[in-house]
Amino acid sequence: MSPRIAPLEPPYPPDIQAQFDRIMRGAPPLTLFRVMAGHPRAWDKFRGASLLDPGPLSFRQREIVIDRTTALNGCEYEWGVHVAIFAGPARLTEDEVRATVLDDANSPCWSPAEQALIAAVDALHTRATLDDVEFAALSAHYDNAQILEIMLLCGFYRTVSYLANGLRLPLEERAAR
Repeated sequence: MSPRIAPLEPPYPPDIQAQFDRIMRGAPPLTLFRVMAGHPRAWDKFRGASLLDPGPLSFRQREIVIDRTTALNGCEYEWGVHVAIFAGPARLTEDEVRATVLDDANSPCWSPAEQALIAAVDALHTRATLDDVEFAALSAHYDNAQILEIMLLCGFYRTVSYLANGLRLPLEERAAR
Protein backbone atom coordinates (compact mmCIF):
# COMPACT_ATOMS: atom_id res chain seq x y z
CA MET A 1 0.00 0.00 0.00
CA SER A 2 1.33 3.43 -0.93
CA PRO A 3 0.69 6.61 1.01
CA ARG A 4 -1.84 9.00 -0.49
CA ILE A 5 0.84 11.68 -0.84
CA ALA A 6 4.13 10.42 -2.22
CA PRO A 7 7.12 10.61 0.10
CA LEU A 8 10.41 12.17 -0.95
CA GLU A 9 12.83 9.68 -2.42
CA PRO A 10 16.60 9.78 -2.04
CA PRO A 11 18.81 11.53 -2.73
CA TYR A 12 17.33 14.19 -0.48
CA PRO A 13 18.21 17.88 -0.71
CA PRO A 14 21.21 18.55 1.60
CA ASP A 15 19.18 20.56 4.16
CA ILE A 16 16.51 17.83 4.35
CA GLN A 17 19.18 15.11 4.61
CA ALA A 18 20.80 17.01 7.49
CA GLN A 19 17.43 17.26 9.27
CA PHE A 20 16.75 13.54 8.73
CA ASP A 21 20.23 12.73 10.06
CA ARG A 22 19.59 14.77 13.23
CA ILE A 23 16.16 13.25 13.82
CA MET A 24 16.85 9.66 12.83
CA ARG A 25 20.45 9.37 14.11
CA GLY A 26 21.60 7.29 11.16
CA ALA A 27 18.44 5.23 10.62
CA PRO A 28 16.49 5.66 7.37
CA PRO A 29 13.86 8.42 7.63
CA LEU A 30 10.32 7.35 8.46
CA THR A 31 7.75 7.51 5.69
CA LEU A 32 5.81 10.14 7.65
CA PHE A 33 8.89 12.37 7.73
CA ARG A 34 9.54 11.83 4.02
CA VAL A 35 5.95 12.82 3.16
CA MET A 36 6.01 15.91 5.36
CA ALA A 37 9.49 17.00 4.16
CA GLY A 38 8.16 17.25 0.62
CA HIS A 39 6.07 20.23 1.73
CA PRO A 40 8.30 22.86 3.38
CA ARG A 41 5.65 24.75 5.35
CA ALA A 42 4.07 21.56 6.72
CA TRP A 43 7.51 20.09 7.51
CA ASP A 44 8.67 23.20 9.35
CA LYS A 45 5.47 23.37 11.43
CA PHE A 46 5.57 19.63 12.11
CA ARG A 47 9.20 19.71 13.30
CA GLY A 48 8.52 22.79 15.42
CA ALA A 49 5.77 21.04 17.36
CA SER A 50 7.29 17.58 17.76
CA LEU A 51 7.91 17.75 21.54
CA LEU A 52 10.55 15.01 21.39
CA ASP A 53 13.10 17.18 23.14
CA PRO A 54 13.63 16.74 26.86
CA GLY A 55 10.73 18.47 28.56
CA PRO A 56 9.15 18.58 31.99
CA LEU A 57 7.90 14.97 31.82
CA SER A 58 10.13 11.97 32.29
CA PHE A 59 10.92 9.95 29.19
CA ARG A 60 8.64 7.18 30.48
CA GLN A 61 5.73 9.56 31.15
CA ARG A 62 6.09 11.11 27.70
CA GLU A 63 6.01 7.71 26.02
CA ILE A 64 2.96 6.59 28.01
CA VAL A 65 1.10 9.70 26.80
CA ILE A 66 2.20 9.18 23.19
CA ASP A 67 1.48 5.45 23.13
CA ARG A 68 -1.94 5.87 24.73
CA THR A 69 -2.88 8.81 22.48
CA THR A 70 -1.91 7.02 19.28
CA ALA A 71 -3.62 3.82 20.44
CA LEU A 72 -6.86 5.67 21.19
CA ASN A 73 -6.68 7.20 17.71
CA GLY A 74 -6.22 3.79 16.09
CA CYS A 75 -2.83 4.85 14.74
CA GLU A 76 -0.88 1.64 14.51
CA TYR A 77 1.77 3.40 12.41
CA GLU A 78 2.89 5.89 15.11
CA TRP A 79 2.13 3.60 18.06
CA GLY A 80 4.29 0.92 16.45
CA VAL A 81 7.19 3.29 15.76
CA HIS A 82 7.19 4.58 19.33
CA VAL A 83 6.89 1.14 20.91
CA ALA A 84 9.68 -0.28 18.74
CA ILE A 85 12.08 2.59 19.34
CA PHE A 86 11.20 3.96 22.78
CA ALA A 87 9.41 1.33 24.90
CA GLY A 88 12.68 -0.29 25.98
CA PRO A 89 14.50 2.93 26.91
CA ALA A 90 11.30 4.15 28.66
CA ARG A 91 11.27 0.91 30.67
CA LEU A 92 7.76 -0.03 29.58
CA THR A 93 7.05 -3.71 30.16
CA GLU A 94 5.17 -5.88 27.69
CA ASP A 95 2.11 -5.69 29.97
CA GLU A 96 2.31 -1.90 30.05
CA VAL A 97 2.71 -1.66 26.28
CA ARG A 98 -0.30 -3.94 25.87
CA ALA A 99 -2.25 -1.85 28.40
CA THR A 100 -1.75 1.30 26.31
CA VAL A 101 -4.01 -0.36 23.76
CA LEU A 102 -6.28 -2.75 25.65
CA ASP A 103 -6.73 -1.56 29.25
CA ASP A 104 -8.01 1.54 31.00
CA ALA A 105 -6.44 3.80 33.59
CA ASN A 106 -7.29 1.37 36.40
CA SER A 107 -4.97 -1.34 35.10
CA PRO A 108 -2.85 -2.62 38.01
CA CYS A 109 0.30 -2.34 35.89
CA TRP A 110 0.28 1.45 36.34
CA SER A 111 1.38 3.42 39.40
CA PRO A 112 -1.15 5.90 40.84
CA ALA A 113 0.59 8.78 39.02
CA GLU A 114 0.49 6.83 35.75
CA GLN A 115 -3.17 5.98 36.30
CA ALA A 116 -3.91 9.71 36.59
CA LEU A 117 -1.88 10.27 33.42
CA ILE A 118 -3.79 7.61 31.46
CA ALA A 119 -7.13 8.91 32.76
CA ALA A 120 -6.20 12.42 31.60
CA VAL A 121 -5.21 11.18 28.14
CA ASP A 122 -8.50 9.27 27.91
CA ALA A 123 -10.54 12.30 28.97
CA LEU A 124 -8.75 14.62 26.55
CA HIS A 125 -9.28 12.12 23.75
CA THR A 126 -12.97 11.59 24.53
CA ARG A 127 -14.08 15.07 25.56
CA ALA A 128 -11.19 17.42 24.74
CA THR A 129 -11.22 18.58 28.37
CA LEU A 130 -10.57 17.51 31.93
CA ASP A 131 -13.26 17.79 34.56
CA ASP A 132 -12.38 19.09 38.02
CA VAL A 133 -11.85 15.61 39.47
CA GLU A 134 -9.55 14.57 36.62
CA PHE A 135 -7.57 17.81 36.84
CA ALA A 136 -7.21 17.42 40.62
CA ALA A 137 -6.01 13.82 40.19
CA LEU A 138 -3.46 14.95 37.63
CA SER A 139 -2.40 17.91 39.80
CA ALA A 140 -1.72 15.55 42.70
CA HIS A 141 1.18 14.06 40.72
CA TYR A 142 2.21 16.65 38.13
CA ASP A 143 3.02 20.36 38.22
CA ASN A 144 1.59 22.96 35.86
CA ALA A 145 4.42 22.69 33.31
CA GLN A 146 3.95 18.91 33.19
CA ILE A 147 0.17 19.23 32.80
CA LEU A 148 0.63 21.62 29.88
CA GLU A 149 3.13 19.20 28.31
CA ILE A 150 0.62 16.34 28.68
CA MET A 151 -2.04 18.37 26.89
CA LEU A 152 0.40 19.45 24.16
CA LEU A 153 1.55 15.86 23.61
CA CYS A 154 -2.04 14.62 23.37
CA GLY A 155 -2.89 17.28 20.80
CA PHE A 156 0.26 16.84 18.75
CA TYR A 157 0.02 13.05 18.62
CA ARG A 158 -3.65 13.25 17.72
CA THR A 159 -2.49 15.36 14.77
CA VAL A 160 0.22 12.81 13.97
CA SER A 161 -2.47 10.12 14.09
CA TYR A 162 -4.61 12.12 11.66
CA LEU A 163 -1.65 12.40 9.31
CA ALA A 164 -0.58 8.76 9.46
CA ASN A 165 -4.12 7.41 9.24
CA GLY A 166 -5.40 9.94 6.70
CA LEU A 167 -2.38 9.46 4.44
CA ARG A 168 -2.69 5.67 4.81
CA LEU A 169 0.99 5.35 5.59
CA PRO A 170 2.26 1.78 5.28
CA LEU A 171 3.54 0.41 8.58
CA GLU A 172 7.26 0.81 9.08
CA GLU A 173 9.13 -2.46 8.66
CA ARG A 174 10.66 -2.54 12.15
CA ALA A 175 7.70 -1.06 13.99
CA ALA A 176 5.74 -2.97 16.63
CA ARG A 177 2.35 -4.34 15.76
